[in-house]
Amino acid sequence: MTATVNEETVGEFTPPNPEEVGVGYDEYMGLHKLIAAEFSLHIGAWSPIGERKPARTLLDLSNRTQDKQTEHHIKTLAMNPGEHLLDIGCGAGLPAIEFVKASGVRATGINVSRGQLAEAVKTAEAEGLTDRVDFRYGDAMALEFPDETFDSALSIEVFAHLSDRQKAFHEAARVLKPGGYFLVSDFTLRGEPTEEQLTAYLQTWHCMPPITPAKIMEMAATAGFELIQVENMTQNTAFTGELMGLLYGDRRAEIIDLYGPEATAEMDYVIPLVRTFFREHLGSYLFLLRKPA
Repeated sequence: MTATVNEETVGEFTPPNPEEVGVGYDEYMGLHKLIAAEFSLHIGAWSPIGERKPARTLLDLSNRTQDKQTEHHIKTLAMNPGEHLLDIGCGAGLPAIEFVKASGVRATGINVSRGQLAEAVKTAEAEGLTDRVDFRYGDAMALEFPDETFDSALSIEVFAHLSDRQKAFHEAARVLKPGGYFLVSDFTLRGEPTEEQLTAYLQTWHCMPPITPAKIMEMAATAGFELIQVENMTQNTAFTGELMGLLYGDRRAEIIDLYGPEATAEMDYVIPLVRTFFREHLGSYLFLLRKPA
């Protein structure tokens, strides 16, 4: 039989015999399948074997996934040294900075979050890259740049927030040079979510309702873009929702300190809905587009 762990037994240890090991695995097979893995019970290779700074926590793992995504974008756009990149919705600036470091390009990032822009500027200063990367406030639907300014453009999970995606496609096409590439991702809808799930997603993420991949490609074509490549990234979307749900539960005490018990109580209701929406109904596609030469 397996031992019972409680306050009275903490500190006690008796080496298990083979029968106890077997019975323990038999008894907790169901638990293992729910919290570890369905097919085996081993430590998974969450970080590539031999990686110098392996992920040790769920947040570390999430950070690594962001890095891997940016590496894929750099490889896909394949820019040349000296070219100029526009990052539409640049977040806290790390993707644009990584493009500059990896490809030798110049980069301009725009964002509507002043807090993220402040972080982006601080990071660029710390990296000594302020002469090659510029961050400023800007609206994707009304870009304040002359026609044919940039060699390539990037916009990752930004169009989902826009009230007029079509206008943003036209603006991206306008500021790109002929022959320029535009790498853009957007969220799509899978199945039929409940009204409660969809509302939780829209209000929490300040998004517009997800649309179909076909509609996104239609908007891009209307703006004059040619479709070069499309990738279904939905498997990453589903896992991201699971990870956010786990991190929320794990760090709830810190969230209370940051936002207060009343706001956290509201999150307690919303987070499970958003998690199931990500897992069951939210898709994601990455499109590589080209403005005709």
